[in-house]
Amino acid sequence: MPADADEVRESRLDNGIRVVTERMPGARSVSLGVWVGVGGRDEPAELAGASHFLEHLLFKGTPTRSARQIAEAVDAVGGEMNAFTSREHTAYYTRLPADRLDVGVEILGDVLTEPAFRPDEVEAERHVILEEILMNLDVPEDHVHTLLSEAVFPGHPLGREVLGTRETVEGAGRDDIAAFFAHWYRPRNLVVVAAGRLDHDRLVEALEPSLGRLEGGERPVRRPPSPEVVERVVRREPTEQAHVALGWRGVGHRDDDRYALAVANQVLGGGMSSRLFQQVREERGLCYSVYSWASTYADAGLAGVYAGTSPARVGELLEVIDEEVAKLVASGVGEGELAVAKGYLEGSLLLGLEDTGSRMSRIGRSLMALDEVVPVEEQLARIRAVTGDDVAAVAARVYGGPRSLAVIGDVDEDVLA
Repeated sequence: MPADADEVRESRLDNGIRVVTERMPGARSVSLGVWVGVGGRDEPAELAGASHFLEHLLFKGTPTRSARQIAEAVDAVGGEMNAFTSREHTAYYTRLPADRLDVGVEILGDVLTEPAFRPDEVEAERHVILEEILMNLDVPEDHVHTLLSEAVFPGHPLGREVLGTRETVEGAGRDDIAAFFAHWYRPRNLVVVAAGRLDHDRLVEALEPSLGRLEGGERPVRRPPSPEVVERVVRREPTEQAHVALGWRGVGHRDDDRYALAVANQVLGGGMSSRLFQQVREERGLCYSVYSWASTYADAGLAGVYAGTSPARVGELLEVIDEEVAKLVASGVGEGELAVAKGYLEGSLLLGLEDTGSRMSRIGRSLMALDEVVPVEEQLARIRAVTGDDVAAVAARVYGGPRSLAVIGDVDEDVLA
């Protein structure tokens, strides 16, 4: 069931850091996260990958805790600890038994206020990240998404790989990373989110000795991307499959069309009943994997399609995808598939409320994107309110716009024309 609005509470530490919790009385765990409103797009070009570098480094230890001690403290209570970096935010989180929330508060409070940045650990993690970059380059179904982002947002930070490049990671000094942390990891950019069996007031009180000591800070100033896109990027490689990604400019976090685009995306390639899955895989057997997605950012978005097929069938694959996209733009959606798509989005939203981690994440993402917690009932109402006309309009707006194509594989470029 949707969370009761009375169970979500918000307070601020004395320094202005927001603390938002959702109480789940029947839960046996608590998920606690610190969300930082800074990501890959907020880095200078020469320091690309700094946010991701920090994600690796903060759990390496503090002046009073080693990386091993941090890991042992979490393992000793059966907990989980992790972090991730996106283009617009970074999150550090832990999931623990409800009566051991203090462990998470102590560890996250410590690493986010006094990371050690020991030179030997910086160098060790640098090598780990370089291996991660090489792994991405070796996995074409992942790397083609990087090429697509670069094509849809050419010359803009939204088009950069969050990991950074080999050159920027190799060139980032210990003091560069520490300075990036000192500048951005401040109260103006930090939000603490927790969900589970917890006491809101006690959590706020427990955070004051650590995160409550931070001061000041500023939010990043972001410039929107220009409207230009790169039409085609092809990387010839001797792969067994050709990996194809198509992209269009989407909509931003606050755009009124974002729910209609979510429905359009679901109809196009969001599930097993979608048009692309049925036509590309089920009817024609062109590939094993085909799907679409729609990402939103503060001032832009990306709607995309991915598929992998044998190099000899790329031309046919693109013809089918373009045909399905053109039909969506020209004719919109039928009542039946509209109902299926809306039902899927409603159901997946509700199923995502089953555990403390997903609820914590829902609130964190909402705060990062919209600076507020959107109630579940409001989200459901917005999905239910989407009409066929809404979907037709956003399909024409997004999929009717300029298209970028990224391909990795041993493909004859003549078939891509």
